[in-house]
Amino acid sequence: MQATNIRKGQIIEVGGEPCRVMEFRHVTPGKGNAVVQTRLRNLRSGSSFEQRFRSTENVERVMLETQEFEYLYQDGADYVFMNTENYEQVHLSDELLGDVVHYLLPNIKVGVELYQGSPMGINPPSSVNLKVVETEPSLKGATAASQNKPATMETGLVVQVPPFIEIGELISVDTSDGKYLGRAKE
Repeated sequence: MQATNIRKGQIIEVGGEPCRVMEFRHVTPGKGNAVVQTRLRNLRSGSSFEQRFRSTENVERVMLETQEFEYLYQDGADYVFMNTENYEQVHLSDELLGDVVHYLLPNIKVGVELYQGSPMGINPPSSVNLKVVETEPSLKGATAASQNKPATMETGLVVQVPPFIEIGELISVDTSDGKYLGRAKE
């Protein structure tokens, strides 16, 4: 595909390595040809780097195979997942998973992305239900239109929640941006 078709979240091949597009922007200088400036993360090593492509340049898009796995437990800096079809277990490092670790609860089903048989990352569900373990006490008479307050979830994630949310409540959180969606039913 042409470099102008690069979008955030896509996986492209750079120097023979699969890389996820973290950021991109089209830059049109006053003089010369347009370029696409990207921030990429190497899926094998986890390192991030900047890469510039000419707008007419072709890039190789990589298609990853996704299989359903179940998150089991954390083992030091690794997270252990089990394939739901053949019960094979894989260990993924917290460095490879990044911020997604804040949405992992035991027995949650995720899509593990595989590149040539090797796990490269996961796709969490679109939202997860997390328990509030720490937040400021609610104020009497506070309405939903009031200022939000920070709340720490059971996984360590900090979410801005309405003032009426209290410790021990279960809330739904969007995994794409970490925002409060509403109260969750148990």
